[in-house]
Amino acid sequence: MPVNYASIALAALGATVAYFACGFILFAALPAMKSEFMKYPNVFRAQDSMMKVMPFGMVGILLSIVVVAVLYARIYPAGGGIASGLCLGVLIGIFSLCTFVIHNYVHLNIGLKLTVYQGIAYFIQWVAVGAAIGLIYKPS
Repeated sequence: MPVNYASIALAALGATVAYFACGFILFAALPAMKSEFMKYPNVFRAQDSMMKVMPFGMVGILLSIVVVAVLYARIYPAGGGIASGLCLGVLIGIFSLCTFVIHNYVHLNIGLKLTVYQGIAYFIQWVAVGAAIGLIYKPS
């Protein structure tokens, strides 16, 4: 069954906004998370240095969300709605926890508290991405 590429693009754009909005809200709601990041200056860039490379990160997130939108369109060719989007978002959130958050805890010299904060933030962001895609994507 063919997919609706224009709808995938719109869903990916909306989901990208949801991802960054959730990230902004979570950083505002969990100021201790920023404090935890600051405890590891040899691991994480300073904020001014990070801003110089931020466009690369934003493009990376956009591309990963496009991939999730394509997966959604392939898994639910007739459209699935918010429940299906939430389900996919939970799966991607768990994938992110295992491949990024836990992996970084093992390989980087960071504490468990920061790992838990990252896990919460990234999981919520990917669930929001799935929900946004489920709400926006419409089949051809």
